[in-house]
Amino acid sequence: IAMVTFGYRNNFCKGPSSKVSTRSMASKTPVGFVGLGNMGSPMAKNLLKNGYPVIATDVFPESCKELQDIGAQVVDSPAEVAEKADRILTMLPSSPNVIEVYTGPNGILKKVKKGTLLIDSSTIDPAVSREMAVAAEKMGAVFMDAPVSGGVGAASMAKLTFMVGGVKEEYNAAQELLTCMGANAVYCGQVGTGQAAKICNNMLLAIGMIGTAETMNLGIRLGLDPKLLAKILNMSSGRCWSSDTYNPVPGVMEGVPSANNYQGGFGTTLMAKDLGLAQNTATDTKTPIPLGSLAHQIFRVMCSRGYANKDFSSVFQFLREEEGQ
Repeated sequence: IAMVTFGYRNNFCKGPSSKVSTRSMASKTPVGFVGLGNMGSPMAKNLLKNGYPVIATDVFPESCKELQDIGAQVVDSPAEVAEKADRILTMLPSSPNVIEVYTGPNGILKKVKKGTLLIDSSTIDPAVSREMAVAAEKMGAVFMDAPVSGGVGAASMAKLTFMVGGVKEEYNAAQELLTCMGANAVYCGQVGTGQAAKICNNMLLAIGMIGTAETMNLGIRLGLDPKLLAKILNMSSGRCWSSDTYNPVPGVMEGVPSANNYQGGFGTTLMAKDLGLAQNTATDTKTPIPLGSLAHQIFRVMCSRGYANKDFSSVFQFLREEEGQ
């Protein structure tokens, strides 16, 4: 679980905004971070590398040790983070975790200071982001949703893309911190629109990965060398991120989960969760998503077949095993 909340009302901002210009004198004040999982830990490290004091916590204390060893202050609860920092970032697995970390008995909003900037980079239901924004506003704080794309590798290299929803006047203040952890930060609109963009992206990612896995498997069965097939796809109209950057076939690329027995990366459970969010929002808006729905079912089945903790690109291995059924 990872979470960071940013709430200092006077922090430096990149870009003009008369409403937040008073932030310019406090660019290196402490930043709170809640949730030090596969994504949160490297994100918090990049804040430290950029000179920000980090006050961190995680439900699993062992997750904090590495960050503590390189200079972060570790505390016992999100409420304690909120006492010590007025900019906080959170990176958590799911909607219930976000609700607990913000509004639970030891949550951020129990101790949050007026004027605190809260940035949630979890991928959750847009409706929950809106609920948290209302709850934060009642305490005099500002909540923004800023889910990410790019995965663990991009988090480590500070090359994430942040999709940001919230009060536009606060975007520059958030951007100062986000650009320490990512290559891109895109303002999407009101609270919840960042989540909407992320859910749409991950639905397409899931569909593309299944398509890439099916294509590679068929080509191999037809006698094509997988590296050759990937090379052809990547200079042709079928090229996509799953084929040229994150190929699911072992031996085609180095430095990706398929080269490491699908360990690390973006877990199948998390992809199934994100597709569930897409399915729920599609139902609410009466939007047809036939391929998105099918992708959701495929990843759910994978979770029940021993792939839950493997990277989602293990759908290639899943399809290979299905041949023998």
